[in-house]
Amino acid sequence: MSQYERNTDYLNRHRVIYRRNPISDKPTEQFAWGDFYADGTHECYNLFASRAKITTYRSLKWHLYVLWYLNPQMDADAFTALTRYVCDNRNGFVTFKVSEQLMQSMVYDVSMQDLEKPPPNKLRKVIFKDHCGLDMRQKLSIVGQMVGRQKLSAAEIYDSMLILNDNKQKINISKISIMLGCSTRTVHRNMTNELRREKELLNQQL
Repeated sequence: MSQYERNTDYLNRHRVIYRRNPISDKPTEQFAWGDFYADGTHECYNLFASRAKITTYRSLKWHLYVLWYLNPQMDADAFTALTRYVCDNRNGFVTFKVSEQLMQSMVYDVSMQDLEKPPPNKLRKVIFKDHCGLDMRQKLSIVGQMVGRQKLSAAEIYDSMLILNDNKQKINISKISIMLGCSTRTVHRNMTNELRREKELLNQQL
């Protein structure tokens, strides 16, 4: 795993957008802490919000695709420079070394994508505002309250996993079930293979 802390200075100085709330989907309810989407939304892009780093080529390509999608004004040279920065593991985004050849291949592959089409994204139901002032237990309590209204879904489990990871807590089924107010069997039943892989990746980076 890369020993370097993530450095977003380049992105901030060049005004690169890497977080965006839903633009077409409207929240079912709005609160002081954030928004709730009963049917979920795929439009929330929140790169680099958690402590987890990029660990696979597939994930790296997805992150680069989202970055260019969120910044359509970027020309090829600017995107190549951004890709070079993200791919340099000394900047703390990736956990592995990316060769020049692989980096150029990534740039080409992303340039062939339809930037008018939103990149595939995980479903989210609870979206907290930045600097909402809530701690981990308060956030998990809110997620649990929202889940209590309807059947548990992968989106609530994923939100809970992110909150635990952000607070440097090891993710396990028992913690998720306690914080969502349901049985471990319910969590197991709704835990997809993708979520299981994500859980392992997040835990590896603690």
